[in-house]
Amino acid sequence: MPWGWHIKNNVIYDWLRWPMIFLNQWRLPILFVISGMGTYYALSKRSLKQFSWERYLRLGIPLFIGMLLIVPPQIYIERIVDGDFTGSFFQFYKTELFRGGTYPKGNISWHHLWFLPYLLLFSLLLGPLFVRLKRRPSKLVEWTKRQLQKPFGLYIVIIPLFLLESFVEPFFPSTKALVGDWFTISFYLILFFYGFLLMATQQVFWTSLNTIKKKALWIGIISFTLMVGRWLFIEEDELPHHLGEAFLKVVNLWSWILVLFGYAAQWLNRPNKNLAYANRAVYPFYILHQTITVILAYFVIDMEWNFMAKATLLVIGTFGFSWLIYHFVILRIRVLHPFFGLKKAY
Repeated sequence: MPWGWHIKNNVIYDWLRWPMIFLNQWRLPILFVISGMGTYYALSKRSLKQFSWERYLRLGIPLFIGMLLIVPPQIYIERIVDGDFTGSFFQFYKTELFRGGTYPKGNISWHHLWFLPYLLLFSLLLGPLFVRLKRRPSKLVEWTKRQLQKPFGLYIVIIPLFLLESFVEPFFPSTKALVGDWFTISFYLILFFYGFLLMATQQVFWTSLNTIKKKALWIGIISFTLMVGRWLFIEEDELPHHLGEAFLKVVNLWSWILVLFGYAAQWLNRPNKNLAYANRAVYPFYILHQTITVILAYFVIDMEWNFMAKATLLVIGTFGFSWLIYHFVILRIRVLHPFFGLKKAY
């Protein structure tokens, strides 16, 4: 793709920006909404103290192990490709990993695992509020129920997102470094809260979602098309153009979240062994996948293969090695389960 990453292919395909921009609009926001939804159910059987401890175990331990063992190969390959280090991975790990502080100047980083410290922070910050909302009747929940029963009530939540996108993001671009990352923290904190709040409305949310999912699909298509047109034909950065883009962005990302939830509820909301297996596997896959991608990519970035050959190798290879490690190593060695956030199988 045209923008930077840890290592880059020897040929850049400019057209790839469009499918990637489409996915990037909602793929991370939906994870925080889902996490908020899961928190609603997690607090059904746990006290605040139990919930906080469980969050530490499922997020803190995989983050620590990931930074210590999973992420370093990515940084090693990045240093090799950039010519900043020569030698074996073991030499790098022994002599360079803990030298120079944190990435990018140093070699300690959480890279793709940045989701974990943010989610841990959000869980600890909002845990007391969630417990109160869960155990006592709340005017906020009742107000939300009334809004969701209106024709486009599910879209009222974009107002805070629009304000953040308009007036915070320009001054605090996302860094994923946690400290000082005010836009990312505030934006995803609200999405995490939305997930919990929507679940608190119970059947009202699912009824409203079923009603609006087709409209949301069309709104998503139209809003993304308008965004592409804006990027292609309007280069000005004056305030009206920025506000227009911010509005389209939050409408677009929220529409696709509603579409995905709506049709998943229609097609996947039934007992299924394969789905249960995938649900349990997704967290270890997430922890492993980027390191596998970087390792595989390192061996092909300078080859004169075409796009399809390299892309196919990376997609199948990343999935295949993630599954092999998960199914034949992680699942079978119980001592590894806490390192990858695995709960007991039921």
